[in-house]
Amino acid sequence: MEAVGVVKQWGTTIALDGADVVVGPGVTGLLGANGSGKTTLFGLLLGLHRPDGGHIRVLGLDPTTAGPEVRARVGYSPEHHSLPPDVKAVDFVRHVAELHGVPRREATGRASDVLWQVGLGEERVRPLGTMSTGQRQRVKLAQAIVHDPVLVLLDEPTEGLDPVQRDDMLTLIGRVGRDFGIHIMLSSHVLDEVEQVADGAVILHAGRVVTAGRLADLQASGTNGVMVEPIGDVSPLGRALKARGATLSWDGRRLFVEGGPEVFDLVRDILAELQVPVRSLEPRRRSLEDVFLSSGRVGGQARRATPAPAAARAPARPPSGPTGTPGAAGVRVAP
Repeated sequence: MEAVGVVKQWGTTIALDGADVVVGPGVTGLLGANGSGKTTLFGLLLGLHRPDGGHIRVLGLDPTTAGPEVRARVGYSPEHHSLPPDVKAVDFVRHVAELHGVPRREATGRASDVLWQVGLGEERVRPLGTMSTGQRQRVKLAQAIVHDPVLVLLDEPTEGLDPVQRDDMLTLIGRVGRDFGIHIMLSSHVLDEVEQVADGAVILHAGRVVTAGRLADLQASGTNGVMVEPIGDVSPLGRALKARGATLSWDGRRLFVEGGPEVFDLVRDILAELQVPVRSLEPRRRSLEDVFLSSGRVGGQARRATPAPAAARAPARPPSGPTGTPGAAGVRVAP
């Protein structure tokens, strides 16, 4: 997927202002504060809106002129719940499959299978209106992948979930993206979500892309210093480093030593001199929060999630679909 110089204006509000986005295979996080243009970008990628400037290619197609073809190959889960309350989950997912051209008998089987995969096997015959927020989010994921799309767009897929439910959903998304070969772009304003599940990230602010790339590359860029996790008493190591003029910080488990590339040699040499055993010694990597804030123009609405224990009930069976190699923002999806 590629968007170059995309502009979209709603009345006097500029939602996207010359956005440039190139997204590759795997799971890509679209990160930005509320109102940064994430949902508008999804609408343009699906061909639901016409850009006021720039051009877009999705799976080799222009969604402005080939919207039906794009939507046939793309799954979409909207942010807001607009599910019919009196319809059973399996009937709703089957209906979406049929809208994508899946024959009725096959659509019935697929709907049941995909609901099992997202952990709603026993609940698949329940009316949507009786389901919890977490269950409805799973139904939205199921309907987005029931037709074996090449690409899935998930708009705030963990909105309204508690921390445990959020981890469950991210586990499902990661499995679909990495194990089942369906490329995913998910929007979020929660930093931890993107950091946990994504291969790459695109950071939007005020309608512009301020940072994009593979997550590992973004976190490695601008590294400053060394992280060492010693075994046993850290005091001798700390004193020796301070005596050599090093600037240190300690989080109770790891020692962070600021400086350039020469700091790694300094720490290594002192560890050898003092014969201090270590669990790890590596360049210090930035968190996604550091990346987000270092973009300079990003406001404070994006946030860290509340820590929670990992919750994992994995789907029972993988959906059929195209295979892909996990990638990241900055690598184009081959049409």
